Amino acid sequence: FGSSGCGTRFSHPTVLLTHLVSNMGKFIKSGRVIVVLQGRFAGKKAIVVKAFDDGSRSRPFGHCLVAGVDKAPLKVTKTMSKKKIAKRTRVKPFVRYVNYNHMMPTRYQVPSEIGAQSLATDQQMDTSDGRIEAKKLIKKLLQEKFVTPPADKSGKPSKDVLYLRKKLRF
Repeated sequence: FGSSGCGTRFSHPTVLLTHLVSNMGKFIKSGRVIVVLQGRFAGKKAIVVKAFDDGSRSRPFGHCLVAGVDKAPLKVTKTMSKKKIAKRTRVKPFVRYVNYNHMMPTRYQVPSEIGAQSLATDQQMDTSDGRIEAKKLIKKLLQEKFVTPPADKSGKPSKDVLYLRKKLRF
């Protein structure tokens, strides 16, 4: 184990591993799109609102607060009536804490104009009324962004929001 490529010599593989893990970047940050793998919302897409890398007192493990899409909007065509379009573009959201082991981060990151940090707070998650209030805010914001996705640098609709809008096929 002469060299790890960073100019430091390590005497044992566990020392090397510890060094590599401590220098890894945090990629599960606010705004990252994830897929929930376990539980009631398995297979559903969500946005990371707040990450707790070292855990908290009530949850002593790495986890994050996520706001996700439980029921994605359906396909809409020009021939449909306004009433039918309004019904098919509805979104059912969810908010919950998810263990890092029970989610898969994707390469997608929602645009900063969506404001992922403000979707839900820890205080809202403490009470059922707060969770309902957070879901209403998320529903309103997601429906608005799904109908008119924000533009990326080239002026096209953001691929991140389009990915979040689609139901995961598995």
